[in-house]
Amino acid sequence: MTAVKTVLVADDDISIRTVLTQALRRAGYDVSATDNGATLYQWVLEGRGDLVITDVMMPGENGLDLIPKIQQKRPGMKVIVMSAQNALTTAIAASEKGALDFLPKPFDIDELIQTVNGAFRQSVVAEQDNIETLEALDKSFVVGQSRVMQEIYRTIARLRNSDLTVLMTGESGTGKEVIARALHEYSRWKQGPFVALNMAAIPRELIESELFGHEKGSFTGATQKTIGRFEQAQGGTLFLDEIGDMPYEAQTRLLRVLQEGEFTSVGGRRAMKTRIRIIAATNKDLPSLVKAGKFREDLYYRLNVVPMRIPALRERPEDIPSLVQHFVARSGTAKVFEPAAMKAIQAHTWPGNIRELENFTRRLAALRAQDIVDEAAVREELKTLPQASASSADRGELMNSLLDHYFMSAPEADIYEPLMRELEKPLIERVLHMTNGNQIRAAEILGLNRNTLRKKITDLGVTIRKQQ
Repeated sequence: MTAVKTVLVADDDISIRTVLTQALRRAGYDVSATDNGATLYQWVLEGRGDLVITDVMMPGENGLDLIPKIQQKRPGMKVIVMSAQNALTTAIAASEKGALDFLPKPFDIDELIQTVNGAFRQSVVAEQDNIETLEALDKSFVVGQSRVMQEIYRTIARLRNSDLTVLMTGESGTGKEVIARALHEYSRWKQGPFVALNMAAIPRELIESELFGHEKGSFTGATQKTIGRFEQAQGGTLFLDEIGDMPYEAQTRLLRVLQEGEFTSVGGRRAMKTRIRIIAATNKDLPSLVKAGKFREDLYYRLNVVPMRIPALRERPEDIPSLVQHFVARSGTAKVFEPAAMKAIQAHTWPGNIRELENFTRRLAALRAQDIVDEAAVREELKTLPQASASSADRGELMNSLLDHYFMSAPEADIYEPLMRELEKPLIERVLHMTNGNQIRAAEILGLNRNTLRKKITDLGVTIRKQQ
C-alpha cells in the first residue's frame, strides 16, 4: 500500500492555512501547517514532510531564503511558493532559488492541487541551478499584477534556462516587445545582444538581406558587405516582430535556417552556425493565415513551440493604475492622479492598448501644470481619443467591419466555429466581470446551463476577472 504523502504548509494568514489544509486533505494528503518559517525549517530538519508550500513573507524566515536551505538538507524536496507580491521579479526570484512553481495570491485551489499532484508524479528530480541571483531584480520590464499577467510571469520564469522558441500573439500595442526583452534578460542568453526586427517595416525585396546580410555586389545597390540580424544576434536573442507580415517566399528561407541551424548571406558561400534564441510575435491569426495558404504551416509549428498570448489592456484594467504611475515616473514629472481620475482612465476601452495609454499619460503629465490631475482633466483629454460606437447602427457597422476583416484571412469553408469562439470569449468574460465572477448569475444572463458555461470557460480559456 502506498504511503500517504505529507505536505508542509507555512503561511501567517490563518484563513489561507485553513483553506489549504482542508483542500489538501480532501485530495488525500496529510498536512502539517505553521505560521512561521522557523517552525517549517525545523520540521524539514526533523525529516518531516514530502513537499513544502510556503508564503514568501513570514515571521521567522523569508520563504525564498528557505528554499536553498531546505534543498541543502533535503535534496530533491520540492517547494511551491505563494506570494501576494505579484510581480515578474518575485516569480523569477522563486525560480532562481529552486522553487518548483510560483502561485500568486489569491490563487486557485484546483490549480494548486494539480501542481501538488504533478510534483508527486515526477519521478526524476530536476537538477537545481547554481546561477546567482539576478542583478537589479527591481527592473520594470513588465508592469502589472493581474491574474493574466501572473501567468506570463510564470512562463518567463519557467523558460529561464530554456532555448525553446516562443511565439507571442496579441493585439498591437500590448507590449509584446517589452515581454520579449524580459524573456531575454531573464535567460541564459542575457549576456548576448537583443536584436529586434519588425517584419512589417521591411520592403519585401530586402527581407532576406536584413535577416542574413549580403555580400558586396550581390544585387544592385549592394555597394558593401552588410551583416544581417541573425549574425548581429549571435549569442543572444532575435525578436521577429509582426512575423505574420513576412512574405511567403521569405518564410521558406527562414524555415530552412531554423531547421538546419545555419545560414549564408545573400550572395555568400560560407555557412554560419546559428547560436541564437528566437522569439516571434504577431497580431494576426496565424492558423487562419495557414488555412488560407498565406503562412507556411511547417514554419508556424516551428515557431509555435511555446505559445504566449499577451492580453489586451481592456482585459486587465486593474493594472492601469500601476501602468499610469510607471509612465508618469518615466516622464520625469511628479503628477498624482485623483481616485476619480484613475477610475475614468480605467473605464476607457483603450483600443490602442498600453501604447495608447502611455502616450495619453505622458501627454497629460506634460501639458497639465497642476501636480494633482483631477477627473475633469482626464475626461477632457479622453475626449480627444477615439471612442467606442454607441448607436445600434454604429454597432452594426462595427460588427460588419469585424466580419470583413475575418473573411479577408479566413478560408471559404468551416468558418462558423472559429468565428463563434472569437465572439464568445469576450462576451463571456464581460458578463463574468459584470457579475463579479458569479457563474450562476452569468449563466442566467447568457441563457446557458451552468455546466455548459463552465465547459466554455475551460475550452475558450476564459479569464475570470472580478471587479475591484
